[in-house]
Amino acid sequence: MIDFGNKIATRESYGNALAELGEKYPDFVVLDADLAGATKTNVFQKKFPDRHIDCGIAEANMTGIGAGIATTGKTAFISSFAMFVSGRNYEQVRNSVAYPHLNVKIGATHAGITVGEDGASHQCIEDLALMRVIPGMTVIVPSDDIEAKAAIEAAITTDGPFYLRFGRAAVPVINNNSDYKFEIGKAVTLRQGKDITIACTGVCVAQCLLVAEKLMDEGIDAEVINFHTIKPFDKEAIVKSAKKTNRVFSVEEHSIIGGLGGVVCESLADEYPTKVTRIGVKDVFGQSGDADTLLVKYELDSDGIYKQIKASL
Repeated sequence: MIDFGNKIATRESYGNALAELGEKYPDFVVLDADLAGATKTNVFQKKFPDRHIDCGIAEANMTGIGAGIATTGKTAFISSFAMFVSGRNYEQVRNSVAYPHLNVKIGATHAGITVGEDGASHQCIEDLALMRVIPGMTVIVPSDDIEAKAAIEAAITTDGPFYLRFGRAAVPVINNNSDYKFEIGKAVTLRQGKDITIACTGVCVAQCLLVAEKLMDEGIDAEVINFHTIKPFDKEAIVKSAKKTNRVFSVEEHSIIGGLGGVVCESLADEYPTKVTRIGVKDVFGQSGDADTLLVKYELDSDGIYKQIKASL
């Protein structure tokens, strides 16, 4: 059930979870690149000032410091906007973190077009493609506050590098049911259906649940699957659903190239070739505007997703 009265940005969840988990897990430290107020690691900083390092506007250097700390047996969270911590920082992530398989967890906030007014230079729509191609990198895109906090704890307790993608805009809580369980690499079927499969991730998950309700009013029974983990990907879940519906749509706040849509197509091509329509940012840059307006412009709000599905059907 979508709780529209309870909205929180997953970047807020990131800061809150780090602060909440700091006592339970005393061996992790948090690094930031002069953006602690925006990434919300300042919540952790206030509670654990000796375990927070502001590295200045220098993501590449921050990554090297985090890697060095990880070699001592600790876990390092490195934090910045997704554009900078994945793009500006790619070589350092690849060679200093992933190649030696260190316990460095990348907290990438302000991802996607919902960064809003900051415009194309800050709206990272390529990060999932960049990060998932790196060997050994776990890539997670939480859909809400509950999932974000669960993913952060999973990252702390799991060996190796992680890329955790968080958003600036507040999103409704959708995982507030008692049987919710987060497991790395295991998709969550939020709605059973028999006519089409909607594979979604991140901010688009709540929108896709609304779309499914609208489609049902027209007699189209949509299965909605939340793929919070882009890598390792739950191939079994998408293949099982595709065999049932024989029609798949992927929906993401990311380029249609190389992200969720890419891995869905790759998985089905390997196991069960199926017609797939990729819904996302269509090989263009973002532009400045408020988050809600941009979701409408790029047809990633519920109405836009619905129209694209109907047009493809």
